[in-house]
Amino acid sequence: MALIVRDITIDQGATFQKHYRWKDASGTYYNLTGWTARMQVRDKFTSVGFLIELTTENGRIALSSSGDIQLTIAATDTNGLTAPKSGVYDLELVSPSGVVTRFSEGTCRITPGVTHA
Repeated sequence: MALIVRDITIDQGATFQKHYRWKDASGTYYNLTGWTARMQVRDKFTSVGFLIELTTENGRIALSSSGDIQLTIAATDTNGLTAPKSGVYDLELVSPSGVVTRFSEGTCRITPGVTHA
């Protein structure tokens, strides 16, 4: 599988959603039942802490039997992010046997919001 390098933008105060669909070389979508996923956004690759974390365990990543990978951050959570800010992220998928695949990586830009609830 080729690593997807894609920059993302998170708008402060808005719901963030990103969707991927993973298929193999023959075009068959992966059955992600039993898999887990994790993603962290950091200031830079060497940062100790993260700005926000998405996992299947915290409900910010959902996986499906038809290869769907859905990332979601609630507006209340993006509202708490410092903006403007630029950082980096990667998204890893973990098979039921523990094999880790880095699925996607890139820069993450957090844009400031003006309107707040």
